[in-house]
Amino acid sequence: MTPGAPRPVRRESMSLGNVQRWVLSTLAATTILHLAIGLVVAAAFADRLDAKIGLLVIGAAFGVIAFATALIIHQHRLLSAWLVLGLVPSLVGAYVIF
Repeated sequence: MTPGAPRPVRRESMSLGNVQRWVLSTLAATTILHLAIGLVVAAAFADRLDAKIGLLVIGAAFGVIAFATALIIHQHRLLSAWLVLGLVPSLVGAYVIF
């Protein structure tokens, strides 16, 4: 950097509202995904088959809710391909358990 010639300001900087929206959606999605993963782990330790299946289904529902929450916060349409990622913890858990 030369004195008297400061670096140009980036024009694509985010506003405070955008940063808050990203932080909120990230925290909400990761918190709910932790719940979904916890349900999958609980399914791995369940003794009965119907309990395993039930916990995996509930975990899948919470995974989809996590991504739906992030979409709602960003004001995107609710039906999106991103919702499929919410099924990943339960699908991986079903693969490992069965």
